[in-house]
Amino acid sequence: MPAEGEAMGDKIKVLIPEDTVGKRIRELGVQISRDYAGKEIHMICVLKGGVFFMTELSKRIEVPVTFDFMSVSSYGAGTKSSGVVRIIKDLDQPLEGKDVLVVEDIIDSGKTLSHLLKIFSERKPKSLKICTLLDKPDRREVEDVKVDYCAFTVPNAFVVGYGLDYDQKYRNLPYIGVVEQ
Repeated sequence: MPAEGEAMGDKIKVLIPEDTVGKRIRELGVQISRDYAGKEIHMICVLKGGVFFMTELSKRIEVPVTFDFMSVSSYGAGTKSSGVVRIIKDLDQPLEGKDVLVVEDIIDSGKTLSHLLKIFSERKPKSLKICTLLDKPDRREVEDVKVDYCAFTVPNAFVVGYGLDYDQKYRNLPYIGVVEQ
């Protein structure tokens, strides 16, 4: 696996090393296990980036967990999101009465997640919380996204690795890096 330096043709600078990511995920697993003691967690992963984080996190949680996945697209002209969220793949399981933990790779503007939280709330879960690997609060454009569990707060930089991609590349890096221009 490429370390800091050249990675698939781009210059990647390590922002959060692999061992630091692993340590923090273990800590979150302990915290979540304590908070959900005696309950079962229904984890929802927003595809694709959240898969790496949800998989590692779930292995560190000591209460029963079930999984579901959702794929969404925010489309618009070019690379700029229009703010319109289109569901590509909906959940397979109902949420009613479940303790739901939405697992994200990164939260920046919060627009997509805000929309999803409204959809999930309408499905009547017992509880609904958010867990993210990375949070970019400086980019937040909506106020109704409350992050319950956060591994790392990061600056406004283009981050890759651990599920985060740049043009579908770098998801498999075991650390969080910054693409240098």
